Amino acid sequence: MTNEKQTVELPENFNELKKSINRTANWEERLAAVQELSAYKTDETIKMLQYTAKADLVTKVRDAAAKALQSMGASVPAYEAPKGELIKDVKKVFLRTKKSLPADHTVEDFKVKLSKMRSDIYNTYEGEMGANFDKWIEDMWTNTITRK
Repeated sequence: MTNEKQTVELPENFNELKKSINRTANWEERLAAVQELSAYKTDETIKMLQYTAKADLVTKVRDAAAKALQSMGASVPAYEAPKGELIKDVKKVFLRTKKSLPADHTVEDFKVKLSKMRSDIYNTYEGEMGANFDKWIEDMWTNTITRK
């Protein structure tokens, strides 16, 4: 986005964009909000983009926010990676999800159940892993041992 296309007023749908950029269960919606906010060079939009560039768990969203900030001439904060997993206690969630299914369930059954129970985890890892998501979830499913 070039500086010529940026306006200094808040967008009419600013409150909706603010909600979208904070919606943890949908990285695509956060990315779209970042892209729309990048057209508005205001203190509020810059603060939101800086927070997103610093803290979003999905690299595509963080990178888009950083790129938007650079095009505005604003400072880009360093990413603060979470220690360990992207989302805390993801292995416990996998265990609970696996235990809630019949003993003879498939990895596809597990994926469906996880996407319904914890869409935030499913969506975040799907966005971050990209093409490797299916392999990652299958490995996690295989390595999650239950004592049923």
